[in-house]
Parts: sequence; structure tokens; C-alpha cells
Amino acid sequence: MSIPPDASTIETSALRRRRLAWLNGLAASARSRQRLAALCICTSGALLIGQAAAIAWLIQAVLVERRPLAAATPVLLGLLAILAVRALLGSATQAAAGDVADAARLTLRERVYRRLLGLGPLWLRQQRSGELGELMLAHSDAVESYYAGYQPVRVEVVVVPLLILLAVAWVDWVVALILLFTAPLVPFFMMLVGWGAEAAGRAQLGELARMSGHFADRIKGLGLLRLYGRGEAELEGVAIAAEGVRERTMKVLRIAFLSSAVLEFFASVSVAMVALYLGLSYLGLMSLHAAVPTLGTGMFCLLLAPEFYAPLRRLAAHYHDRANALGAAAEVERLLGELPAAPVDDAAAPPLRAPEPLEAHAPPLVVRDLVLRPVGAQHDVVQQLSFQIEAGQRLALVGPSGSGKSTLLEALAGWLPPRAGSIVLRPGLEVGYAGQRPYLFHGSIADNLRLADPGASDARLHAVAEAAQVMRFAAHLPQGLDTVIGERGFGLSGGEARRIGLARLLLRDPQILLLDEPTAFLDPDTEAALLQTLAAFARDRVVVIATHSDAAMRWADTRLVLTAQGRAQLTEEPA
Repeated sequence: MSIPPDASTIETSALRRRRLAWLNGLAASARSRQRLAALCICTSGALLIGQAAAIAWLIQAVLVERRPLAAATPVLLGLLAILAVRALLGSATQAAAGDVADAARLTLRERVYRRLLGLGPLWLRQQRSGELGELMLAHSDAVESYYAGYQPVRVEVVVVPLLILLAVAWVDWVVALILLFTAPLVPFFMMLVGWGAEAAGRAQLGELARMSGHFADRIKGLGLLRLYGRGEAELEGVAIAAEGVRERTMKVLRIAFLSSAVLEFFASVSVAMVALYLGLSYLGLMSLHAAVPTLGTGMFCLLLAPEFYAPLRRLAAHYHDRANALGAAAEVERLLGELPAAPVDDAAAPPLRAPEPLEAHAPPLVVRDLVLRPVGAQHDVVQQLSFQIEAGQRLALVGPSGSGKSTLLEALAGWLPPRAGSIVLRPGLEVGYAGQRPYLFHGSIADNLRLADPGASDARLHAVAEAAQVMRFAAHLPQGLDTVIGERGFGLSGGEARRIGLARLLLRDPQILLLDEPTAFLDPDTEAALLQTLAAFARDRVVVIATHSDAAMRWADTRLVLTAQGRAQLTEEPA
């Protein structure tokens, strides 16, 4: 009676097949180069038979039959030609496999980046940037080794040993049987070792990702750690994390070296069996043929015996690349929730249509029975909210901290899906959002502004900087807008960073502006100037501004008051 397989084993096998299919799909754009690499490596292996035959013929002709060297010249020239062609084929194989690996690594990074964009800013806020960064580094390196090392050898091990076996069987069937019955030992032990190597590789990649996240978080908060005297303690934490990576890495290397030693042992024993059989045949102690094999025949078999096992040994060595790639795929799936799929072809998407006449005259923004809950919160902060905004209207969201102003802006920006209700935008309108903590990259102020429009002219750049009151402080900097700032706006005050974020939004020129506390940390004069220029820029545009400022409330023509006591009471009042 057969025993049904364990459900976890079936699930694990299904996961492995799915991840392998995903890995193999990463190089879809380089199939021609992949086929070229396979053709070159198989052709080079086939030429091994001619190379061994030429060497064996030369030994038989010169040492046994005592033929003149002139008779061996054509064969010698043929041998040199084979060696030269095999060298060229080896270079072509490496070049083609390298191109395939580069294409797969680029595809992986594109898919991961596209998946991160799809998950959105709210999901990214909950993740460790250092851990996600490893998806682009160590994990893509594992995929590169899979394509550059394992994939070409996998094709070679199917074709080349079979050709060698047929060639050896043509001259000596006994040696062919020895090769045939000893060959399964190598892949059998390779399979046993591969399971452990895959688990160890995945654990090592996971530990590396965690250490990267831990280290990146500590670097970002280094100033705070020094302020509270936690520098030495955090150094110990980094050392512990590094020790975990070292232990995981050494475990992977231990498995790799031990498995290689075992596989080399079985391959060497198999070659020794061939040599022992030939030696006993020459001594007359074993006679399985009608005639004793010639020296040329024996050399032909002995030369091809190691080459028969060489692809198997190379597959065993690169099998760890496969295990590491599967571990990388598992880590990608764990961190991103799924394996990023290939992008949908734009040709399959429905064509953009012009808005209908009724849609063109509809309100830009309509909210009906909206219910919102922040990510990770236990209760709703906005309930049954309904309102609409007309073109050119300025709406102020007013209420105490925690009443849901920022949450509502995030939902209007499309970041937070509603729990109930709907948000309807007029077709063709673009929404822009400037949050309380705009992300600024290391680089000049102008570079950070041009993220919204890389082709913006200097004149337009200065215009939006003036409108957002960036020039109030940038004019006093050594190089103006070309002044370099640190990551996350290091070197700027909170108000200055928000003004750069607002200027970046204005450069994008959306029809609906969502502003979260844009006048916070500003003195009254700067706030008044900002609101004045913003009114001129936002003419005929919709502005939704969350604020605690009385001046900003008066600037808006409508207020939407949110409350934080129990079920929200929402009222709309003229300013």
C-alpha cells in the first residue's frame, strides 16, 4: 500500500516549482543569448570527443605503431584547431551567459521597484529601507549567479555526458557500463545536499537583509543615539547582527565545501574503476573482450572518463547557485508579499477616452459616505463623510490632532483605500500631495525640485521657488538653489523642507492640490506671503489644505471641521 505524501511536502514542492518558474521568467528578454550559451557549451563538449580521439590516435601511432611524425602532422594540426575552437566557444559561452545574467538582474530590479511603487508610500513607511535595499543587491547577485553559473551547466549536463557515453560505448562497452552505473551517484548526493543548501542560503540572505535594515536604521538615527548616550550599546547590537551573518555564511560555505568533497570523491572513484579495468585488461587478468584493447583505445576511454563526470561536478558546484536563487526568491516573496510579476503590456490596456460632456462639467472631487481607518489603527477616524468641491474652491480641513485630516488627504491622494464609501475624481484630473515630511534626497535644492519635472527650465524653477517662498532662505545660501543639502533635508529647518516640498508640487502643476500643514513652522510674514502667492498659483484649481493656522483658515473659502470624539461629526461652514 502506498503512503500518500505529506501535505507540507507537496506545498513545499509546489512553492519550489513556482519560484523556479518565476526565476526562469526573469531572462525572457534574453532568450536568444541563452540559447547561444547553451549551443556553445554543448558544441565545446562535443569537440572533447574529437580532442580525445586525436590525442589517443597520436599516442597509438607514434608510441606503439612507430609511424613517422609527418604522418601525424594533419592530426596534430586538427588537435590544435579543436583546442582553439573550444577556447573561442568557452569565451562565447561566458559572454552570452553574462548577458543573460545581466538581463535577469535588471528585470528583477525593475519588477521589485514596480512592486514597491504599487504597494505605495503607506506600506513603505512600515518597512525597513535597508532590508528592502538588499532586494536590489544581494538578492539580485544570487539571481546573477544562477544564470551565469547554474543555467549553462544544466544544459551541458544533459547533452555532453550522453555524447561521451555513446562515443565510449562505440569503442568499449564495458567502460560505458561503468560510466553509466556510477553516474547517478553524483546527482543523487547533489540532490540531498541541495535541500540543506537551499535552506541555509535562504537563512543567510534573510540574516543579511535584517542586518542591513538594522544598520541603516542606526545610521539614520545616529545623532539621536549619540544624544542619549546609546552609541556603545548600538555598536554591540551591530556586532551581534554581523556575527549572525558570519555564522549563516559559514554554514553555507561548510555545506558547499563538504558536498564538493563528497562529489569529487565519488567522481574520482569512478575514474579509478575505469583505470583499474583497463590496467587489468592489459595485464591479462581480466578478459571481457575477444582481443586486448589497444593503447589508443584505453587512452581514449581514460581521457573521456574525467570529462564524463566534469559536467556533473560543475553542476554540483553551481547547484548552490540554484539554492541561493531559490532562497532569494523566497525572501522577495516574504518581503513583498508575492513574487513580482511581469508588467502588463500597455497595448492590452484600454485606450484613454475623452471625458463625456457631463463628466467635463462634473465637480472635480466628490466624496460620498466615506469611512477611513489609518494603517495599523484599531478604529475609524472618518465616518460617513460626504462633500464635493467645485473648481477654484479652497477647502480647509480643520480639527484637533488625530481627527483624521492627514488620513483624509492620503485617501484623496489615492494612497489609502476607503473602508466604505467612494472618492470620485473628474476624469483627466491630476492630483498632487505635499505631506508634512517631504522626502529630500542628498543633492542640490534644484535637483530635488526637478524630481517633479526633470526638463524644467531655470526660469520656471525660480518661479515655483518664489511662489513657495523657497527663495526667502535659498537666496542667502552660498550657491542659491544649487546648494547641496543632506538626505532627508539635513541642514534645513522643518519649515524650509516643507517649502521645498510645496515648490516641487507646484512644479508638477496638478489640478488638485492636497497640502498638509504647509504653513507650519513659518513666521507670520512668510506665512502671509506664501498664502498670497499660493492663491495666485491655485486660481481655477482645487486646494484642500489641512491646517491649524487661523490665517490659513481665513485664506480658505470653505472649512470642513473634523472632530475626534467618538463618531465624527462633520460640518461644512463658510469661512
